[in-house]
Amino acid sequence: MTSRPHGPIVVLCGGVGGSRLMRGLANVVSHDRLIAIINTADDEWFHGLYVSPDPDIVTYALAGEVDEERGWGLRGDTFRWLESLRRFGHETWFNIGDRDLATHLHRTRLMREGVPMTAIISDIARAFGVDVRLLPMTNDRVRTVVETEAGDQPFQEFLVKNHARDRVRAVRFEGAHEASPAPGVLEAIREAQAIIIAPSNPIASIGPILALNDVADALAVSTAARAAVSPIVGGASLQPPAAEMMVGLGHAVDVTGVAEIYRGFIDTLLIDGADAARAPLIEEMGIRPIVTNTIMRDDASRTALARRLLDALSVTTDA
Repeated sequence: MTSRPHGPIVVLCGGVGGSRLMRGLANVVSHDRLIAIINTADDEWFHGLYVSPDPDIVTYALAGEVDEERGWGLRGDTFRWLESLRRFGHETWFNIGDRDLATHLHRTRLMREGVPMTAIISDIARAFGVDVRLLPMTNDRVRTVVETEAGDQPFQEFLVKNHARDRVRAVRFEGAHEASPAPGVLEAIREAQAIIIAPSNPIASIGPILALNDVADALAVSTAARAAVSPIVGGASLQPPAAEMMVGLGHAVDVTGVAEIYRGFIDTLLIDGADAARAPLIEEMGIRPIVTNTIMRDDASRTALARRLLDALSVTTDA
């Protein structure tokens, strides 16, 4: 690998795990060095509003306003509007808070005015005081659909409404082959000093990004320092439904399964101490294992993981 000391630190990420790692990285490197490429295949329409969960949680986390206990939404939010909507017979299984509602209203208005998602995410980040560069994976519509024994289910329906209880048979990313990476995505990958895959769902959060035209190829030929943080610890996923989806697609639900999915895209995999015994198996796959604490319980652990990750990639920190 070839280091580019002045290139950006690019992070491919989804929701909870991605947002926590981004916050840790933002604690130790200058924000103008960071670029997040965020999954948008989980996006969905609810009650006439376009909801974009992964970009929102990354934004809220970097703004210091995410609800840490729930892992999503805004801290201290209430749900009175949703409770009122229920009386009219509407399905309200997808929770949208009262303050969170403003974000979705603003996004939907901009979309109807023809503003691309790249500009919308930047505008929302600015409004929350976030100066890290956040990029949607694409400005086009891509939608994750989970094929289960109970039928095809859009991702949010599979996860939130049905609690990932139906056995997964396959996963498809509708529109991915026709979609183009958002402006800046390929450039960021090509110019990166380091590329990091966050501990997000390898199938539902990172899979759609890799499915876009030219993204996988750009990652595969990159000479940047490349690493991932495993979202699987001790044979279980830190955030559902990674394990359920990996099983359904025939992957081992352990760090070797993660290494197999990312083989060719990373040179280093950070794994938790609970999985230290499997480090030799990862090394046999041609990937360097780094054993450390990967569970981000608080700001201190997020920051410690970010430092360990950047040290493994020989990237200097700023704090």
